[in-house]
Amino acid sequence: MMRVKLLLSVAILFALSTEIYAQRRSVKNEDAEETYKSFTSVGITTNTNSGILGGAVFRQSAATGSKMFGKNAYRYLALELVNVKHPKELSTQDFVTGARLVYGKQNYLFVLRPEYGREIALFSRQDDEGISISGILAAGPSLGFEKPYMVQYQGTDGRVTTAPFDPNRAGDIIGAGSFFSGFGKSKVVPGLHVKTAMSFELSAFRDNVTGVEVGFIAEAFSRKITIMADAQNKAFFTSGYLTLYFGSKKR
Repeated sequence: MMRVKLLLSVAILFALSTEIYAQRRSVKNEDAEETYKSFTSVGITTNTNSGILGGAVFRQSAATGSKMFGKNAYRYLALELVNVKHPKELSTQDFVTGARLVYGKQNYLFVLRPEYGREIALFSRQDDEGISISGILAAGPSLGFEKPYMVQYQGTDGRVTTAPFDPNRAGDIIGAGSFFSGFGKSKVVPGLHVKTAMSFELSAFRDNVTGVEVGFIAEAFSRKITIMADAQNKAFFTSGYLTLYFGSKKR
């Protein structure tokens, strides 16, 4: 809930800054606007279906040489790798052993998202001042990796084993297993996604890129993704997101 409020607050703040910036720009000469052939950047992202750190992003925009709605248009390519969590996930800690566990968690969901779309430069920087604001619409396939959540069980003989979470053995659980175990048992679940966003470039240097991308993603998989054992799981996800990116641009 706190992440939702944070993303909404950021979106409102940038919407207000967009309106103010548009009013300032209306009195400037558009011939002085900076134009670039390509932008390449990497970033970290958070979203309403993840923790503080949701994943990593590679993005690139290249000029198409054409205009959309009278604005410069760019071909937008991106590749995202994110972790999707269930809202019912709650991490607990054993006061005796100190081990942490998300009880009831059956699988992790990692999603690889290749994206293709268009980025429209709504407002471009002039000289070395101001910010650049653009709108983005992109879509692509989603590759969901359903990785088992591994836990440690202690048998009646005292022996400790690591295996995927089993709700029928809840009494034998003593803690979570290694995050790196269980990848060989992952299942691939295909899907599709579409996103719409606003990008705000804030860098103070002419050939560097630093900015934020704020947007919304809708994503559908070919079947329900089982993240929690005793909760409602689904095949369709929506989320708001915020990405902080940095990189370079070429004229």
